[in-house]
Amino acid sequence: MRRSTPAQDRIPTECFSKRRGFPTSTQSSKCSHCFLITLITFLALLQIPTLIQAVLKTPLSFSLFSPSWPFPHQAHNLIYSLAKPKLQEPAVTFLPLKDLRLAKTAMEGNTWFMSSLNDTYEAGETEFLHFPSKERDGRLLCLAGSDPSNGTRNSYTLAPPDALPRNAKLLSGLTYVSDTYYDYDNLWHGLSAVVPFVAWHRRKGCVRPARWVLYHRGELRTRMGPWVAALMKAVFGQEVAIERFEKSQEGPICFEEAVVFRHNEGSMARERREEVYDMMRCKARAYCGISTAVGGLNAVRLTLLLRTGARSFKDEPAVIRIFGRECMRVDACQLKVARPNNLTFCDQVKLLSETDILASTHGAQLTNMFFMDKNSSLMEFFPKGWLELAGVGQYVFRWIASYSGMKHQGAWNDPQGDHCPHNETRRCFSFYKDRQLGHDETFFANWTARVLNEVKEHKLKQAFKRNAQTPLAEGSCQCS
Repeated sequence: MRRSTPAQDRIPTECFSKRRGFPTSTQSSKCSHCFLITLITFLALLQIPTLIQAVLKTPLSFSLFSPSWPFPHQAHNLIYSLAKPKLQEPAVTFLPLKDLRLAKTAMEGNTWFMSSLNDTYEAGETEFLHFPSKERDGRLLCLAGSDPSNGTRNSYTLAPPDALPRNAKLLSGLTYVSDTYYDYDNLWHGLSAVVPFVAWHRRKGCVRPARWVLYHRGELRTRMGPWVAALMKAVFGQEVAIERFEKSQEGPICFEEAVVFRHNEGSMARERREEVYDMMRCKARAYCGISTAVGGLNAVRLTLLLRTGARSFKDEPAVIRIFGRECMRVDACQLKVARPNNLTFCDQVKLLSETDILASTHGAQLTNMFFMDKNSSLMEFFPKGWLELAGVGQYVFRWIASYSGMKHQGAWNDPQGDHCPHNETRRCFSFYKDRQLGHDETFFANWTARVLNEVKEHKLKQAFKRNAQTPLAEGSCQCS
């Protein structure tokens, strides 16, 4: 048998002997070590691209959202890893709440708020987003950012309940998330934003929210106007808790359940709106301790609600005399003159609950009309320029009257006033918008007399039917 030389022992390839026999045990061990080192080196080289990708945190694809959002879309897009990098699980991309690409159509379609998500529709209801749900594959809504002045700095994403973003805080219970193009301070603007949530409460077994999240064009808001907040307290029977995102820098907030409305009343059917307004009227009266049957069966109760400053009458005493004189000509007519700026929420509910005819200039104070009994009447007055320049905005209280079962008895537009010095419609409307109003004694007198007599006749007919009807019991509001 030939003996191997020392030189041959040092050559690794000896383990692949030209002989037909197998290597010796020593040679086999050396061969195994060589093979393992080569394999480890090869596998390490294969992992280099993956390791680089993990370090840069730039996933190659995003399964949660539309590919129309290229990465990076903007510098503020936030990415939170769902697991340790070496597990190489997909990351979650936080998209901006406010999509500037849709700025010119912000009130159409999906709007610029959470623009990657399509609405869910139910017959007769406002379009909405609900999390978790079958449509969202059971994922939860997560929000990051608390910027009050730039909606593109606030972000959102969806995540499975068992794989939330890193450092996320999960809030239990139902969360109401609202985005409005207007605001939550003005009575009409705020009411338009919260009505769909009242409808949700009504049709979902009277469920109450644990908190509200409010956005105005994607910008965080942490308060409602006092009138809007009081109405919501009356409807839901609890204080309005508004999320402030005070520790948002520590990580995103996810919600066990959330419903999002971003179109105000949107596509809600007229019949459904009337049911919601009926409920809010009943709840507000109960909250303020006002009987659901407030009386006045034979009286004709006229309220002149006067504004101070913008859109006020130039000669208030003259206007009051006209209404007072016509009221005196109708049996059992009662005239009240009030100003909304010195009335509490319950003062306003009580005043309108005891009103059959509301006369006032165009303004947010007219939102209180739905506290009147159904089939009550509204008389509206406008400064010069509104009829020609205001567009559909001049009809909002006609809409509320229709939705709440009231009668809008028409409007008077002041034909007198200064000439607009501008050539642009927008600038001219701003010029006229808050001007004071004059009055037309003859027109006001004839108009008031007609409405008073119409209401008196209606109430007499109702009085004959009253005995055959069962009065609405106290405390019988829906969701009481």
